[in-house]
Amino acid sequence: MRAVEICHIYISPGHNFVGHYGREPDQFPMVEVPEVECVAGRGLSGDRYFDFKTDYKGQATFFSLEAFDELCAALQLKGIPASAVRRNIFTRDVDLNDLIGKDFEVQGVRFYGTEESRPCEWMNRTLGLGARQFLEGRGGLRARILSDGTVRSIAAVAAR
Repeated sequence: MRAVEICHIYISPGHNFVGHYGREPDQFPMVEVPEVECVAGRGLSGDRYFDFKTDYKGQATFFSLEAFDELCAALQLKGIPASAVRRNIFTRDVDLNDLIGKDFEVQGVRFYGTEESRPCEWMNRTLGLGARQFLEGRGGLRARILSDGTVRSIAAVAAR
């Protein structure tokens, strides 16, 4: 496998949708960071899923920038940031579904692709009507972190 290009990395301090069925979402932002520490078996340092559950299958989530661009074009979305899909690591030129059930490495950090990060009904509310249906089969990848390390984005991220 060739090197995976990391275009953006986002983390969030809290859950907006998990556990919110029947009530309004919270307003925890997705914060873009230039790099993030990956901790084996625990998650991404500073993210809402860090130590979420023992051996959690979504310690890190990956999403394709191509899928996001296609979504925006199909639904004629303007001005919506990629972070709105609430995934952590945005890639380019890699078929994330091919990584389901496989070990893979990104910038020296080993991951295991557990399953598709399936879109939910919140996508329609956050992105626009039809987003959930459009993203079926291309909602991203959930992964377990198998080794410690740091992944870095190519994006220029302003200091906070």
